[in-house]
Amino acid sequence: MRTSAPPLLAVFRSQVQGELLSRVLLADEAVTIADLARELGAPLPTVAREVNRLGQAGLLTVVRQGRARLVTANDANPAVAPLRDLVAVAFGPRFVVAEEFLELAGLAELSIFGSWAARYGGERGPVPGDVDVLVIGAVDRDEVFDAADRAARRLHREVNPTVMSVKRWRIPDETADPFVRELRARPLVRLHPPQAQASREEP
Repeated sequence: MRTSAPPLLAVFRSQVQGELLSRVLLADEAVTIADLARELGAPLPTVAREVNRLGQAGLLTVVRQGRARLVTANDANPAVAPLRDLVAVAFGPRFVVAEEFLELAGLAELSIFGSWAARYGGERGPVPGDVDVLVIGAVDRDEVFDAADRAARRLHREVNPTVMSVKRWRIPDETADPFVRELRARPLVRLHPPQAQASREEP
């Protein structure tokens, strides 16, 4: 079964392809195909076939190390640099926000909400102009905004953090304030603790 083009950017053949490219092109280190499948929540054969396609296209480099195959960007290909910018805009927030925010002391939960989260969840609409990040915990606000600035530079778009206490976020719905209830009712892409991901259909 083929999946439809992802709402985040329909030039990609599938969401798995877009996320795979984002994970590999935005990372500084090699990643195994098995780890890619685990992180993306996609079947291993699907990820392996996609890696092979992209390797044959000259966008990725695949090197065997023992029983594992290590995947990196093929920076010798002049198409990789503009492609890296493209996937950063469309699929990068899930990976970049996690990298920049997860080291915050006192962080209890981290999620992306708003229009990007809605598109990631399959809701159709215009390309999101910014990324809304929900930071829950007793964190230093200056450090939060420093992380947002770093993420914004990497993603080529504004990153807007919302800081909330654990007590406020976890209060039951019947006594929660309207903003908390609205956040809970809309799509959230949870980055920490990681949300369980069902395996996606093959593209």
